[in-house]
Amino acid sequence: MAERAGRRWAISLAWSAVLLDGFDLVVLGTVLPVLLDTKEWGLNPASATAVSTFGLVGMTIGALTIGALTDVIGRRKALVLSVTSFSVLTLLCAFAPSVFMFGLFRFLAGIGLGGCLPTAIAIVNEHARSGKAGSATTTVMTGYHVGAVLTALLGILVIPDLGWRAMFIIGAAPAVVLVPLMIKYLPESATLTRERTAFGTITSLFQGKYLRSTLAFCVASFMGLLLVYGLNTWLPQIMRSAGYELGAALALLLTLNVGAVVGLLVAGAVADRAGVRRPTILWFICAAVFLAVLSVKMPQFGAYVAVFITGCFVFSAQVLVYAYIGRTYVDDNRATALGLAAGIGRLGAISGPIVGGALLDAGVAYPWGFYVFALVGAFGAIAVTLAKSTAAKLTSQQPSQVEPADDRGGDTNRQLGV
Repeated sequence: MAERAGRRWAISLAWSAVLLDGFDLVVLGTVLPVLLDTKEWGLNPASATAVSTFGLVGMTIGALTIGALTDVIGRRKALVLSVTSFSVLTLLCAFAPSVFMFGLFRFLAGIGLGGCLPTAIAIVNEHARSGKAGSATTTVMTGYHVGAVLTALLGILVIPDLGWRAMFIIGAAPAVVLVPLMIKYLPESATLTRERTAFGTITSLFQGKYLRSTLAFCVASFMGLLLVYGLNTWLPQIMRSAGYELGAALALLLTLNVGAVVGLLVAGAVADRAGVRRPTILWFICAAVFLAVLSVKMPQFGAYVAVFITGCFVFSAQVLVYAYIGRTYVDDNRATALGLAAGIGRLGAISGPIVGGALLDAGVAYPWGFYVFALVGAFGAIAVTLAKSTAAKLTSQQPSQVEPADDRGGDTNRQLGV
């Protein structure tokens, strides 16, 4: 009973932390129109782009550093540290006196946010029920999209009456409840029993059986987040270039993200039944196919269906990469591997909007933008095929012990230390 309660607390608290990460995905986009209209601090499109990029760079650094720190100090401390730091710095954004300080606070908050996601996924992998780690990983990532949707709705309700600064105060407020709950109820990894160093943990990812998989996952994560951020940034404008009205183009973006939530739930269930390797490859292939299909002008209903299906595959393909990492590495270096992949993926997140913007500037975003994104999806599929199909044994075993995976989520293997 106590074990079941600990599992529920671990997954619920990790989901809540990821929801706050989803808040950050959208909050800047909700306040930027106001900041630009009022010319707050003399903000212009160029400086607004710089602020957005600073946040992403901070997330990259956070994923790369806190992921490794997590495997040294433990999941619990790392997640509490991440949530506390980005919440405090998000609050400071509300009182920024200049665009420089606003960008600095966004950068520093990004470091905590970057460490939040890999740590939360590592916690979920360790505490999911046997044979359910795939669906647990994808389910916790629904928090990301729920946070994004709630933030967009909050922006509509809050900004007209309370102003843009209120958004950052609201975004920081949940930590007042969440952090004490984490301190009291979030269990620590059962394997944090011996001295470790961050350097040793990082180097283990590039040795022996892990080297090829580490490189493959980094490439796949880069491609996956390039698609996620590229499409979220430019899909409405690309669809407008194709002749769709603005209202329809924005509705298609909403449809894309609704498809993402559905795709995450389906992908997790499939990964639990069929193993994570083949679904990850298949999801990237399907993402590439449907992205190419979007290059064909079709009736509006057909466009909604195609975009919905594309969302199902694009977003969950990236999350399945995280689930596959959970199956490949052991407790000693799993969070570091997740952090490395997420950090390299953030570089893809920075590249996605740049690629889409360059195609729009060149006047070839439609249809060639979809062809380019389809090619990115194909590269992601190829990268995943190069990863070795191995899985960690029970956490009660020595972390160095690894067995070949039958790559199914069955109880007999007791994979992922759950």
